[in-house]
Amino acid sequence: MSQAKTAWRDQWARRSISVRLLLAVLLMVGLALPIAGALLSHHYRIAAIQAFDERLEATLNVIIAGVTYDNLEQRIVHDRALGDPRFDNVYSGWYWQITDADQHTLSSRSLWDQRLPVDESEALSARSITGPRGQSLRVVERDIYLAPLAAPLHISVAAREDVLANDIAAFQRLLWGGLAGLGILLLGVLALQVHWGLAPLRRMRANLHDVERGKTEQLDTRLPEELAALATSMNAVLARDQRLIERGRHTAGNLAHALKTPLSVMRLQLRQLPENSRASWEVELARVDSAVRHHLARASAAGEGARFAPIDLHATLAPLLNGLARLAQRRGIGLRQTWEQDIKVHMDGQDSQELVGNLLDNALRWAHSDVHLQVQVKQQQLIFTVSDDGPGMSEAECQQAVQRGKRLDEQRSGSGLGLAIVTDLVSLYNGHMHLTRASAGGLEVVVELPIVAHG
Repeated sequence: MSQAKTAWRDQWARRSISVRLLLAVLLMVGLALPIAGALLSHHYRIAAIQAFDERLEATLNVIIAGVTYDNLEQRIVHDRALGDPRFDNVYSGWYWQITDADQHTLSSRSLWDQRLPVDESEALSARSITGPRGQSLRVVERDIYLAPLAAPLHISVAAREDVLANDIAAFQRLLWGGLAGLGILLLGVLALQVHWGLAPLRRMRANLHDVERGKTEQLDTRLPEELAALATSMNAVLARDQRLIERGRHTAGNLAHALKTPLSVMRLQLRQLPENSRASWEVELARVDSAVRHHLARASAAGEGARFAPIDLHATLAPLLNGLARLAQRRGIGLRQTWEQDIKVHMDGQDSQELVGNLLDNALRWAHSDVHLQVQVKQQQLIFTVSDDGPGMSEAECQQAVQRGKRLDEQRSGSGLGLAIVTDLVSLYNGHMHLTRASAGGLEVVVELPIVAHG
C-alpha cells in the first residue's frame, strides 16, 4: 500500500502546472455550481409552493365570503361566483368543498359526484392529497364558524399539483441548463486564463530548449518579474559553466604543450643510455606518455552534444579524413568512405575529430589492405561504423575494450589508448559503442550517438 501511495505521489508530483490548475478549476466548478444549483432549486421550490398556497388561500377567502345559511330551507348556500370556469368543468382539477358537522357537503360543479377528504382543523393548513381519478392535488383548508350553526364548517380549496410541479420542473430545466452553460463558459475562460498565465513559462521552456540545442547562449529575461530573476540567475550559471569548461579545456591544452618538451628531452636522454638499461625506461616512458595523452584528451572533450549549435559533420571531418587518406596510401591501405547524406549534428568539432580520428587510427594500425568508414543516420542516432581486414579481436578482448577504465594489451601499439578515448567520448555524449568481428575478418567498431540535428 505504501509503495502504491508513494508511486501515486511521485506521479502526481510530475504533473504539469497546467494540468494542476485545470484540475483545480474543474473541481471548483464541479462542486460550486451543483451546490449552488441545488440551493437555488430548493429555495425556488419552497417559494413556488408558498405562492401556490397563497393563491389557493385567496380563493378560499373568496369562498368563505360567499357562504351563507338559508334559514328557510335550513341549508348552507354559496351565492358568489368565483369567475373561474375551471370550477365549473367536471374533473378539471380545480375544486372547492364546504362540509358541515353532519358530513353534508356543498361543492363546486367540477367535483361532480366525488368528495375531497376532510382534515378538520381550525387553523389554516395546506397539504397534498389524491383527488378524483387519482389526481394529485394541493389543498388549502380551514374550519369557520357560521351563525346560527353551532358546529364549524370545513372549507377546502384544491388545485392540481402537476401545475406546480410543471412550473418547478420548468424552472429546474432552465436553472440547470443555465448552470451548465455557465460552467462551460467558466471552464473555457479559466482555461484561457491558465493558458495565458503560463505563457511566460512555456516561452522560458522553449528558450531553454534553444539553449540546449545551441541556438542561443542565454535565456531571454523579458519575462514577468517572478521569472525574470530566475532567468537572470540561470544565465549567470550558464555563463559560469561555460567559463569553467573553456578554462578547463584551455588548461588541458596548455598542459599538453608543457609536457611535450620534457617528454621529448627524456626520450633524447634515453638514447644515450646503454642498450641493456634503455628498454625498461622506454616502456615506462611510453606508459607515461599514453596516460598523459589519454587524460588530456578526456579533459579537453566537451561532451553533452545538445549544448552545441549544429555543425556540418562532413565539412568538419574533411581535413582529418584527407590527412588519414594520405597516411593510408603511404602504407598501402585503401581508406573507403560511405556517407549516407549530408549530416548536421550537435557536437563539438574537436570531439568529432578526436572520436573518428582514434577509430580510424586504430583501424589503420592493424589493417592489411582495407579500412571502411560508414556514416549513417537512423532516426535521431548518428552511427559510425569502422571496419578493417586486420587480425581483429577475440570476444573477450572486445568486451574488455568497451569497459570504462580497462586497457587492452599494451603491446598492441597503443590500440588500447585510442579505443579508451573513444569510449570516454561516447559516454560523454550518452551514446553506445560495441565491437564485433568484421565481414573482412578484422575488427568492426559501431558507435551510436543521439546528436543528430533536425530542421
